Amino acid sequence: MVITINTVFDCCPGQAARQVRHGSSEASNFHVKYGNGLIVGGAVFCTAVWSYVLTQTGITWNLSPIGKVMPKEWREPESEE
Repeated sequence: MVITINTVFDCCPGQAARQVRHGSSEASNFHVKYGNGLIVGGAVFCTAVWSYVLTQTGITWNLSPIGKVMPKEWREPESEE
């Protein structure tokens, strides 16, 4: 028995099984409907997570070494006398 593409799709009526959807004939309104909510929700979530990380986790960030790093004393060159 030889199976071809046409015989595989013969079980489904019409072109529904053979149609590949590359886009919609209607204008997509997903971004109009949910875009602002997703942006605001993402910003709130990001702010909440970073607020928790910065204030509650106890991570020492070591942002500046000024005042924390002490220079070594100068070593006097040894004289050859």
